[in-house]
Amino acid sequence: MIIPDKLKKGDTIGVVAPSSPVIGEKVEELEQAKKKIEKLGFKVKFSKHIFSNTNGYSATAKEKAEDINEMFNDKEIKMIWCSNGGENSNSTFEYLDFEMIKQNPKIICGYSDITSITNIITKKTGLVTFSGTNFKTIATDETDYSLNEALKRFVEGSLEFGEAKEQYLTIRSGIAEGELIGGNLSLTRGMVAGKYSINFQDKILFLEELGFETGPATASNFLYYMKQNEIFKKIKGIWLGNYTHDSGISLEKILLDTIGDEFKGPIIKSENFGHIEKKTVIPIGIKARIDTNQKNKIKLLENCVK
Repeated sequence: MIIPDKLKKGDTIGVVAPSSPVIGEKVEELEQAKKKIEKLGFKVKFSKHIFSNTNGYSATAKEKAEDINEMFNDKEIKMIWCSNGGENSNSTFEYLDFEMIKQNPKIICGYSDITSITNIITKKTGLVTFSGTNFKTIATDETDYSLNEALKRFVEGSLEFGEAKEQYLTIRSGIAEGELIGGNLSLTRGMVAGKYSINFQDKILFLEELGFETGPATASNFLYYMKQNEIFKKIKGIWLGNYTHDSGISLEKILLDTIGDEFKGPIIKSENFGHIEKKTVIPIGIKARIDTNQKNKIKLLENCVK
């Protein structure tokens, strides 16, 4: 694995928009997030096409990929922060210069639809990437929890997940070690097979989903697709994040309905990542250990920045 450098005060953060377009009120929210980060002592540089909406539903795939490539190639940029989520960041894949990215490793962070980009970059280059708050969310969150988690991980190099008082539930007991992989369920499901599939062998899979968009039956569809492609025979452990649906049906119920006895490893759940206020930063490609006998049931075993 390639470990990116820490972020330091005075460094420049590049912001890209690989998913939904930054239009309307999102423009002001992005500017507010920029001001907040600059007050902390960092510089912020927006990518060339960050406000593009060429297609009417987003920038073009080539525009998005060009921005990501340029940010990795720009020696001034020390971290790349994705502005917001959406639906089609996977459109960039065929235009990303993975060899150049490998030669210019740096932090890249985002969640939701950004799951596609972070996981494919780790798969294609070996660079550790990060599931954490999007840049725009810094301005719209009610608290600084997610921002503080990013600063702890990227500036301080902390190996902690969230705060000391975090609650972890044991869904299925056990101990497992493996590299972290995953993120949003619907996007992770989309990377199970095909040209841009990712390697689930011996991994710890972390999953969250937005119940507002994905009801229990749809979540079941995604998980069954993963089961039918033998994902649960490959992985070592599962870490579930937030999923809230009006039905009250939980993601762990849907998961257990799906896997039955096929998966024997540990399963834990917490409320510190997902489409919620509290978003810790989860490194993709770094070894972690689940131990349901411990209070904090998951911990990192390796540094994720240097």
